[in-house]
Amino acid sequence: MFATTLIAVTMQPPQNPGPPYPPSFGQTPRPNWFRRATPAGRVAVILGSVTLSILLLCCAGTAIVGALTGEPEPTKTGTAAEQPQQPILAAPGEPAQEESPTAAPPSTVPPAAPPLSAAAAPVVQVTTVTEKATIRYGERTVKDSSLAEGKRVVRTKGVNGVRTLTYEVTTTDGVRTAKKLVTSVVTKQPVTQVVAVGTKKPQSSKCDPNYSGCVPIASDVDCAGGSGNGPAYVSGPIRVIGNDIYDLDRDGDGTACD
Repeated sequence: MFATTLIAVTMQPPQNPGPPYPPSFGQTPRPNWFRRATPAGRVAVILGSVTLSILLLCCAGTAIVGALTGEPEPTKTGTAAEQPQQPILAAPGEPAQEESPTAAPPSTVPPAAPPLSAAAAPVVQVTTVTEKATIRYGERTVKDSSLAEGKRVVRTKGVNGVRTLTYEVTTTDGVRTAKKLVTSVVTKQPVTQVVAVGTKKPQSSKCDPNYSGCVPIASDVDCAGGSGNGPAYVSGPIRVIGNDIYDLDRDGDGTACD
């Protein structure tokens, strides 16, 4: 009913009530502005009035429906400053304190670390160290004609020598970082070893091994002073230890040329 009445009131063209005072005697009343408008202007005014009425009707209907259905009011959002502040409860025996709306939250930035102390300077020490090194002896070979060929005899035994080395050692915080040789001195001379090598060649035997005593090796051997004609002769007595190849032991007693 409210909507119908509103449309009806809106659709009526405005009326010009005219001047508040009565027209003069004999003067014709002047028509209002709607009557003086052209037909196109009147149509435009009517259409505009209808459109405005529809818009007002829609807005009013939405407000009425929302009020009837009881739709909750949307939650307002805003900054922390616009939201109501909750009171701070004080402990028993202490006065209550109100939080200031402009108070800044407590800082969560950790305190700055204290500056690092300067690194301790390294401890450098220089010491002198002495070491001994062995000097290997040499060997010398000499020829000896009194020795059989190929035989080796040590005439002088070799002895190792000693060399003393002095170093300059640098340590940093207990760790050796440098080692420099300062001096090198031979404190004991080595003794060269002398070895004699024999050069005497063995002599070939000219005696027959079947006899004890030297019986020459020949095509035939006879006892000296006998009737044999040689060509080689031997003086007795000669003991036969093998075969009597020259027939020197005629009686067979083991002794020849007796």
